[in-house]
Amino acid sequence: MSESGVLRTNRDFRRFWTGSALSTLGSQMSLIAFPLLVLSLGGGAAQAGLVASCSLVTRMLLRLPAGQLADRMDRRRLMIGADLVRLVTVGSIPLAAGLGHLGYPQLLAVAVVEGIATAVFSPASTIAVRDVVPEEQLSDALAKDQAALAAASLIGPFLGGWLFTVDRILPFTADAASYAVSAVLLLRMVTKPPAPATGAPVDNSATAGLRWLAKQPALLRALAFGALLNLVGSSAEVAMVVTLRGNGTGSTSIGLVMACAGIGAVLGSLAAPTVMKWLKPGQLFLIIGTVWSGGLAAFAVSQQPWVLGPLLVLLILLTPPAGIVVGQALLSQSPRELLGRVSTAANLLIAGLAALGPVVTGAALQGLGISPTWLLLAGLIAATTLVAALPMLRDTTLSPEAGKPAAAPSAGDEPAADKPAGGQPEAGQPEAEATSDSAAPAAV
Repeated sequence: MSESGVLRTNRDFRRFWTGSALSTLGSQMSLIAFPLLVLSLGGGAAQAGLVASCSLVTRMLLRLPAGQLADRMDRRRLMIGADLVRLVTVGSIPLAAGLGHLGYPQLLAVAVVEGIATAVFSPASTIAVRDVVPEEQLSDALAKDQAALAAASLIGPFLGGWLFTVDRILPFTADAASYAVSAVLLLRMVTKPPAPATGAPVDNSATAGLRWLAKQPALLRALAFGALLNLVGSSAEVAMVVTLRGNGTGSTSIGLVMACAGIGAVLGSLAAPTVMKWLKPGQLFLIIGTVWSGGLAAFAVSQQPWVLGPLLVLLILLTPPAGIVVGQALLSQSPRELLGRVSTAANLLIAGLAALGPVVTGAALQGLGISPTWLLLAGLIAATTLVAALPMLRDTTLSPEAGKPAAAPSAGDEPAADKPAGGQPEAGQPEAEATSDSAAPAAV
C-alpha cells in the first residue's frame, strides 16, 4: 500500500479527514465571527474577549478529564456525541436570531458548551488515527491532518469575515453544518478498534498520562522545545502587530503579513513527508531552533513588511514536520490504554506556556522596546535549542522505527487496499456493526 495514498485507499481515514477538515474550517470562520457578532449586538471589547476566553478556559480545564474519558469509552461515540452537541449549540445562534431573541448571555452559554464538547472530541479524535491507519502510513496521515489544519487556519478567518459582511449569522450556520457533516461521516466509519489488553494492571487516574510522559526523556525534551516554540510564537504575534503598527503599517498590510504564517504552515505540511525522509528528528529540531533564532534576530534589525512576511514563511515552514515527528512518537509509543491521557497531557504541556506569551511580550515591549524584545525572543529560542534540541542528535527515540505500541496491534495494521479504513470487522460480524475511532495529530 503506497504511503502517499492514505486518503485514496483508506476509506475510514478519508471520512474522518473530510469531516475534520470541514468542521475545522467552520470553527475558524466562527472564531472571527464571534467577536464581530458580540460587537454588532452592542457589546464592547471586554465582552467580546470574555466569549473567547470562556471557550478556551473550558477546554483547558477539561483536557485531562476528557483524556481519561477517551481511554475508558467508545471513542467514536464520544466524537459523534460531541459533534451533535456542537451542532445543536452553534445552530441555536441562527435559530435564536431568526426568532429575534439572540442575546449576549446565549453567546456566553454557547462558548462554554462548545468548549466542553470540543474538549471531549479532541482526545478521542487524536487516538483514532492509530486505530484506522497502518503503522507505515501514520506519518502521511498526520501530514494530511496538519495540512488540513493549516489550510483551515489560513482560509477560515478570511472566509468568516466575508460571510459576516453578507449576513452576520451566516458563519455560524456554516459552522453548525460542518458539525452535521462530520457526525454523518463518523457514523459511516466501520473499523473496529482493537480489544483492550487483558491481564495487566490498568491505571485509571486522570494524571496517568503525565506520569507516563515523565518517564520518557526524549519526548519530554521534544515537548519542552515545542512549548517554548509556542510561547515565542504567541509572543511574536503580539510583537509583530505592535512593530508594524508602530511603523505606520496599515491594517490590510498587517493582515497580509500575519497570513504568511498560514502560508508557511500549508507549505510545510505539504513538504513534511519529504523533509522527514531527509532529516532525522534531532537534525530537524536543531535546524528549526537555528532558523527561529536567526529570523527573530533579523526582526530586531528590520521591521519592514516585505522583510517580516517572507521571514515568517521561513520560520513556520519546518514546524509541521516537527509536529508530525512528535505526534507519531506519541501515537506509536504510548500504551494504548493511556493514549487519551497521554495526548491531552502532551497538549497541555505544549499549549500551557503559550498563554503567557502575549502578557510577557506586552511587558517587554513596554519596558525594553521593540528591537530588544525581538533579541530577547531570539535568545530564548537559542538557549532552548542548546538545552533541548542538541541532545536529540544522539537520541533515536523519536525516530519512526524506534518504538512500537506496547499494547494490542491496531485494527489497521494489516494493509489491504480493498478493506475499509485499514482494518476490518471481526470474523462473523456484519460490517455495519463494526465501530471505529479517528484522530488528529499532536501539535508542536
